[in-house]
Amino acid sequence: MNPSPRLASRLSPVKPSITLAVSARAAELKAAGVDVIGFGAGEPDFDTPAHIKEAARAALDRGVGKYTHVAGVIELRRAIARHLGEVHGLELAPGQVLVSAGAKHSLFNVFMALLDPGDEVIIPAPYWVSYPDMVLLAGGVPVFLPTRAADGFAPSPAAVEAAMTGRTRAVVINSPSNPTGAVYPPGVLREIGALCARREVLVVSDDIYRSLVYGGASYSSIARVAPEVAPYLVLVDGVSKTYAMTGWRIGFCAGPQALIDGMSMIQGQSTTNASHIAQVAALAALTGPQECVAEMRAEFDARRREMVRRLRAIPGVTLDEPPGAFYCFPDLGRHVGRRPPGGAPLADDVALCNYLVERGRVAVVPGSGFGAPGFARLSYACSMADIVAGVDRMGEALALLES
Repeated sequence: MNPSPRLASRLSPVKPSITLAVSARAAELKAAGVDVIGFGAGEPDFDTPAHIKEAARAALDRGVGKYTHVAGVIELRRAIARHLGEVHGLELAPGQVLVSAGAKHSLFNVFMALLDPGDEVIIPAPYWVSYPDMVLLAGGVPVFLPTRAADGFAPSPAAVEAAMTGRTRAVVINSPSNPTGAVYPPGVLREIGALCARREVLVVSDDIYRSLVYGGASYSSIARVAPEVAPYLVLVDGVSKTYAMTGWRIGFCAGPQALIDGMSMIQGQSTTNASHIAQVAALAALTGPQECVAEMRAEFDARRREMVRRLRAIPGVTLDEPPGAFYCFPDLGRHVGRRPPGGAPLADDVALCNYLVERGRVAVVPGSGFGAPGFARLSYACSMADIVAGVDRMGEALALLES
């Protein structure tokens, strides 16, 4: 047997994505014939709107599929600069825009271009699972900033300032949030923006769920409420969530020219350009009819309200209504430590979620993967029928646990 190659030490602190692991286990059970309802994937179940697919088909007939500029085709970068400029109240040039293979790729490029070994990035918790590992892969140090459900999971500007050191290079802002669905109030963003401008610390604003807000909530741009942060701001966005285009893999970002140039250099030596045909589709998404966005948002809202209602009806589950994204993030902590019939106590939220998928046939993601032990993330980017049946299964399985 040949020995395995020695892997780079930079991989040692990196963990596999817990959301992908949950989805993989649900798929494995389904393949074995087990009826499992999955709330793990952060992916709209809608098809990509017809006019976007038609634009891609027409482009194929005209002939696309060649290399493009590393940063993306100029027509798309112009559209992105115009679109983000209108949203955030900024004057953006196409040269300040980089198109990548998904917003995840954009974030990876940011940290790789920004961080030296030992540089720190402040990340409010709960956080999207990939932020810390991206920082680690870039040689940086993730600094976690706990938030509370009682505060709407919004970070305290005073706590952000207290967490800053001489090595702080960036603060991550994700509003609406994955996993909590939180939408940060304008006042919080204003103070954080002013603080980062004063300290010359970059704000990494992950706005991928920006179009998905509900009820009386509204998205606030940190650039609009704190204009002084503009020289220290990188905007990360994309078409995946808004237009149901996850598999097309188009994300984009805009920011200070020097940073974008550095990110383009990294991308040029790794992936080169994002898919040409997917860029054509993204251009159609941004410049074409927008009624599809409102229609999908309305359906997400109906699913959100139904999932919230059903989760709140389960004894021992607490949940504040999430105003954005497409996730519920209930506190299941009262069920940790309880026993399945004839089994050992469930030691933590991971064990509890394993119990739910194996016994309850419903897959949810443990909160510990997001820096929030005792919680769980459920995506309502699925059918209403799955929400009704899946949350009912979850309640039935939790009711079987013994103290």
